[in-house]
Amino acid sequence: MNVYLDYAATSPLRAEVLERMLPCLKENFGNPDSLHAYGRRAAFLVTEARDRIAEVLGVRPNEIYFTSGGTEADNWAVCGLSQDGGVLASSIEHAAVLTPLSRLPRCAVCRTGEDGVLSPAALAEALSGREISLVAVMAVNNETGVIQPVPELAAAAHEQGALFFSDCVQARCCDLKALTAVCDAVSLSAHKLGGPKGVGLLWVRKGVRLSPLIAGGEQERALRGGTLNVAGIVGMAEALSLARSEREAFISHTRSLRDAFEAHILSALNGEARIDGVEAERAPNLSHITFARGGEWLLSALDLRGIACSGGAACSAHAARPSHVMLAMGRTEEEAKRGVRFSFGQETTAEEMRFAAETVAEILRERR
Repeated sequence: MNVYLDYAATSPLRAEVLERMLPCLKENFGNPDSLHAYGRRAAFLVTEARDRIAEVLGVRPNEIYFTSGGTEADNWAVCGLSQDGGVLASSIEHAAVLTPLSRLPRCAVCRTGEDGVLSPAALAEALSGREISLVAVMAVNNETGVIQPVPELAAAAHEQGALFFSDCVQARCCDLKALTAVCDAVSLSAHKLGGPKGVGLLWVRKGVRLSPLIAGGEQERALRGGTLNVAGIVGMAEALSLARSEREAFISHTRSLRDAFEAHILSALNGEARIDGVEAERAPNLSHITFARGGEWLLSALDLRGIACSGGAACSAHAARPSHVMLAMGRTEEEAKRGVRFSFGQETTAEEMRFAAETVAEILRERR
């Protein structure tokens, strides 16, 4: 049996999304900036998609900027919202936030607790005495699934006069309207939701100044030049709409799979596995487990048995480094190399979950 348990890296394109996209790839192929009928039709599809997304997020359509994905949106937020001021981010952010952050002249990182949560009190203390213009804290960690207290963190940032940006790429389980209600900017990526790869967005609240990202075109209010990905944008709107309507079913289904998976692993391995972030509120579809005998060999062994999972963020899969998220949570470098992330989707079945759990336990028992 082949089992895909890496939905946090990417999810398969949904049939409903593909159906919406196909006309954009065939007959409605025009450039949305062209003035003729082909262009007007494409422009209408983009406007329609932008309106649909705005409704899902509870925001204004002209506050949405389309990007090539979550990484671009994160980079743009960090560099485009800081306005030469100081930027403070949590220690568990995705590399798409931490890497551009490290290149800024004034930046700081705030450590989370051992449960992977950044407390509002810790953020307030880190902000005290610093001139910070932007705070960046992701809504859901992409490795552990730990959910951050975004409303309280945003309030702490605003109290100190700073903007608050949240990477919401993994926040499928969250109420996105509730997040945009308290944040100043949010990033999303379509392919984490059953949409196409190569498209994402950055939402920025009206009145917040955003520096241009790409020069050379008038697209996206002259802030990001380049011909828009019409099919991708239309697909993202459909994927977001579906994710919103199916949110409760998604939470229920993936939580039951994750909980049963973790229970089987813990029982079968008898103290040789630890669930990371279990002390905190977690996204229902993610499980990060540190094994006593884990490592890259385990990922390879699982792959040979037909099970697809990862050691953390897909963007860092080829880097033989310990997880910076695990290090931030107080793990040793050796421990931070032994974690495996399993992530479930709507398509995952109970049979697949059981097979995967039994296979993990069998491989590790053989390793003894």
